[in-house]
Amino acid sequence: MAVKILSVDDEADLESLLTQYFRRKIRKGEYEFFFAHNGLEALMVLSKNPDIEIILSDINMPEMDGLTLLAKINEMRNPALKCVMVSAYGDMGNIRQAMNSGAFDFATKPIDLDDLSATIEKAIEQNKYIHSAQQEHSQLENLKSDLSIASEIQQAILPRVFPPFPDYCQYLDIAASMTAAKDVGGDFYDFFQLDNDRIGFLIADVCGKGIPASIFMAVSRTVIRTTGLRGIPPAEVIDTANKLIAADSVDCMFVTVFYGTYNVKTGEVIYCNAGHNPPHVLKSSCTVEILPKSKSMVVGAMEIAKYKEDRLQLEKGDSLVMFTDGVTEAMNPEREEFGTDRLNESLKDVAYRSCAEIIETVKDDIKDFANGAEQSDDITMLVIKRLQ
Repeated sequence: MAVKILSVDDEADLESLLTQYFRRKIRKGEYEFFFAHNGLEALMVLSKNPDIEIILSDINMPEMDGLTLLAKINEMRNPALKCVMVSAYGDMGNIRQAMNSGAFDFATKPIDLDDLSATIEKAIEQNKYIHSAQQEHSQLENLKSDLSIASEIQQAILPRVFPPFPDYCQYLDIAASMTAAKDVGGDFYDFFQLDNDRIGFLIADVCGKGIPASIFMAVSRTVIRTTGLRGIPPAEVIDTANKLIAADSVDCMFVTVFYGTYNVKTGEVIYCNAGHNPPHVLKSSCTVEILPKSKSMVVGAMEIAKYKEDRLQLEKGDSLVMFTDGVTEAMNPEREEFGTDRLNESLKDVAYRSCAEIIETVKDDIKDFANGAEQSDDITMLVIKRLQ
């Protein structure tokens, strides 16, 4: 597209002089000239042609002089609108005032057209950078908007209604929370009813962060949930999900998963831990037990991986506390980690509280420990408590 240039001067012969000198660029469609004879006419031309980028303005003109026009142009706050002020060599006071008021450059009469051409080219080059920056800013704004929508979608696919199983309120309490380190995260949790006596539940952590992790999270959550709803044993759920996810895994992405079934009548938990942090059992006696570390491979790394399941008995008042490594690896300004010991100390004080209160207490303790340090990883917790 042609660079649009507005010449503002009350001398009539300047129009023919410019069109003659720049005739080749005009013919090639590189430059397009507009002309006005004073500041008022210039403002009218600008209103009809807002894509004009370079203004060559005389300082001394009738009705509205060049300095007043410059002030009006500054009010437009368009960084790509470059003003080159023109005046007699002896009028350096006004030229200096124009430069101090934001003029891009100046030229003196009689105009050296070669020098003016170089000034125009310089303005064009600067505007290229400005347009590039404006385009990048626009792209960033669009990305920011997309991330905001993605964050809302991600939160929407996680269960958010508590209590989630009204028919089981006398048997169990359950709560969960996911706080992403970025706009979107790779952690997720889920739970769903399998039959009259059992619910399925899981907590997981995708490798990496940001948009790739959030997409992988959505896929993994759908696969595991769909497989789990079949009511098959946890090890079989993870084995099936692993084969499906690994077959289409990109860039060697994987996810750690703790998946289990809970019998609301007996308190029995049957679970499969695929490379995830071992959950903690908060006993009604205010003691904390840590489940054995996982010996199974993460999900999505290898199709041939094998998985086994274990059993756990929750007694009345016991809570199964599941979390991602964003909890224990949260750091303070001295780069110290929150760690397992601090987590257990937090849990010991809330053994008799609800699952939601347990989660909020741990999150508050992490926030106090972090002491303003930036959150480096997603912080996700899922707690199930046996009531009777």
